[in-house]
Amino acid sequence: MSTIRLLVTAVALLPSPLTAFLVAHHHPSRSLPTIAMSAVNPINEEAYEADRLARDAEAMNTMKEKAAAEFASLRTPWKWVIRKRIWDLMEEKDIARQPRPVHHRIPNFEGAAEAADRLATLPEFQTAKCVKVNPDTPQRPVRHLVLSTGKTLLTPQPRLRTGFFSILSTDTVPADVPIQACTNSKGVAKYGTPIGLNEEYTVDLVVVGSTAVCPKTGARVGKGEGFAELEWGILSLQGNLDASKTIVATTVHDEQVVDDMPPGQLTKHDVPVDVIVTPTRIIRVSDRVPKPSGVFWDLLSPQKLAQIRVLRQLKSEIEERDGKDLPSGPDEVLPPTAKRNNNRNKQRRKGNNNNANNNNNNSNNKPHPKRQGGGPQKTP
Repeated sequence: MSTIRLLVTAVALLPSPLTAFLVAHHHPSRSLPTIAMSAVNPINEEAYEADRLARDAEAMNTMKEKAAAEFASLRTPWKWVIRKRIWDLMEEKDIARQPRPVHHRIPNFEGAAEAADRLATLPEFQTAKCVKVNPDTPQRPVRHLVLSTGKTLLTPQPRLRTGFFSILSTDTVPADVPIQACTNSKGVAKYGTPIGLNEEYTVDLVVVGSTAVCPKTGARVGKGEGFAELEWGILSLQGNLDASKTIVATTVHDEQVVDDMPPGQLTKHDVPVDVIVTPTRIIRVSDRVPKPSGVFWDLLSPQKLAQIRVLRQLKSEIEERDGKDLPSGPDEVLPPTAKRNNNRNKQRRKGNNNNANNNNNNSNNKPHPKRQGGGPQKTP
């Protein structure tokens, strides 16, 4: 075996006439001729490895793009046209904020904190006791305001991977923990109380993230995975919210407000919004399309069901209670997940470490943010 491997290596490196001669005349019992090193072109291993990694990355991106195209063709391609347009626009105009690139995620945007402050002026927000907010980055200032104003925050566990929701309030978070530390996924996991199905609570206001939203009908598109619709469906099915009365609001950049969403092509599970809040204005939707109620099992693919444990649990409970199987949807190609810009992340981590050192040096001179009831951090 070692002789054959040497032959293959030598053949790859030798000029073609000599290669042909060796292949034609070599026998395993014969030794290979001695080749002067000057006749062999040395391999640049570093360049070879870089080229290999680049080709692998290109192949993976091609596969992801193909998966996205297949997914779009199976479901609602017009939504993907709008998503890509908005994602591209936000990157081109540099109104996107970290994490970037914003493709295949609820995009963070310049002025997210200002939009949250404007949302907090709504009567629906001020009177709400329990507010459900999505876990994405642009709504982190909203989650901060919910807690800092003494309300109960209900937020889904990311991608519903490990459970359903987590619930937080300043009554349950330790007094020495800053509110800001409770508003990202790590803080929610650490300080929140996980809750499952069949819990008794009432959601007074729902805040969702969006990729794009229509001011005429309230129609919205997210990142294409349907989690906002699933969460709404489960909450309405369990009676935790009233699908006909509970207000839905979204915070977005002004560039995410679009007029070209065809209301006639919305699917029956799509959840529209009542109020659109940007850094500069509040838009109340006057001709909103109807909101759905419950879970549409006939739209849930086996792939999506396999992805979300809480859905499988709910389906099993209903089937056991009713004594019959629920319908299931057609197979689907799940959309690609977002990818991060590693160079940007390295720079951000370096900057965060420097900021942390500076903050530690000055921490004794600053009032505790929770006790001061400070607002959310502004988007840089």
